[in-house]
Amino acid sequence: MHRFAEIIREQQEELRAQLKEGKFIEREVLPRFAKLMDSSLIKVITGVRRCGKSVLSAQLLEGKKYGYVNFDDEKLMGIKTEELSGLLESVYEVYGKVDFLFLDEVQNVSGWELFVNRLQRQGLNIVVTGSNAKLLSRELATHLTGRHTAFELFPFSFREFLKYEGIMPEAATTKETGLIKKRLGEYIKSGGFPETLKEPNPKSYLKSLYSSILLKDILLRHRVRYVRTFRDLASYVMTNFAREVSFNKLKNIFNLGSDHTAKNYLSFLEESYLIFLIERFSYKKKESLVENRKSYVIDTGMIRAVSFRFSEDFSHVYENVVAIELLRRKNQEQEVYYWKNPQQEEVDFVVKEGLMVKQLIQVCYDIEDTKTKDREIRALIKAGRDLRCKNMLVITEGKEGEEKLSWFGIKAEVRFMPLWKWLLLSQ
Repeated sequence: MHRFAEIIREQQEELRAQLKEGKFIEREVLPRFAKLMDSSLIKVITGVRRCGKSVLSAQLLEGKKYGYVNFDDEKLMGIKTEELSGLLESVYEVYGKVDFLFLDEVQNVSGWELFVNRLQRQGLNIVVTGSNAKLLSRELATHLTGRHTAFELFPFSFREFLKYEGIMPEAATTKETGLIKKRLGEYIKSGGFPETLKEPNPKSYLKSLYSSILLKDILLRHRVRYVRTFRDLASYVMTNFAREVSFNKLKNIFNLGSDHTAKNYLSFLEESYLIFLIERFSYKKKESLVENRKSYVIDTGMIRAVSFRFSEDFSHVYENVVAIELLRRKNQEQEVYYWKNPQQEEVDFVVKEGLMVKQLIQVCYDIEDTKTKDREIRALIKAGRDLRCKNMLVITEGKEGEEKLSWFGIKAEVRFMPLWKWLLLSQ
């Protein structure tokens, strides 16, 4: 027996046990992904650790002959490129003839893309998952051009969260609608990582997951020298979510050598899927690149686990929920920005499709305050005028309806929708 065979067999048993014992739902992306399973293209699924990539892949491969290798196993740490052929031999030894090969957390193997490329040319249908956005995209662009299709998976959406709890929003009764509103608070508090729905202490689980991501996906991979400084910066960014981040400000706060170091540290957080950076909207691409970005955290449960400003910051929490949902729904033609004018008036989200601005979205937890409402609507209407967009939406805690409004002679019709209802809209 090849030395890898026992490892492959153990992983096979672990995956079977996980699929047999766990409670699973069909992820919303599954039908779209499933259509491509019989294509010869290499299927690449990326996303933050523990968001469900492995289970989704196994669901996609159900009923098919496939072999499974998990490269996040410490027994395979440090495996060399020249050993991959022996690993493949062990897969056949354990599984027999397979049509598909499922390679989990493949970014842990140096040279994986050349190996996968060779297997695809030999006729194997390949599914790979990874927790590093930039690393995979660089390798894919370099070696798998035109021979792969890539998807991003996020933690559970609110719709998936409800489905896991046995609530079907599309057929909700009055009583269930009340339950849905209550569950929104639970979803925001615990987040959408699948394991948190089974964990007795979700906050402790998420704190541990956060530490694991920092260690495995950033500190070790990038060989960060100033570990304490990086951890402090990461904590600062996770706490100051839904706000603009400045490379220069981070450099000064943490006494970094240059703006470039601050930019690198942020990119490490972004490529591990802990945060997303959204650019300021400008028709001139060069301008949007030099402006500050706004940063959002992958999951509000994660924010609560590691931040010290969660409970007092509900307006920004709502904004973070909307940001991640917009990124989850985004198709290949869409881009998401924020808008700000020289008077520092701001609109939270600009959804652009092709050359057109499709929708403007303002998030306001408490729209009943007159000063707050005037400020938010004024910015929205000005952005609508400047960007020639009449589709204006304000996402609120409870207000619903439409209002015809005018500001400085600019007339507009603005929709208001509660967050819980907006989150249940189909993709």
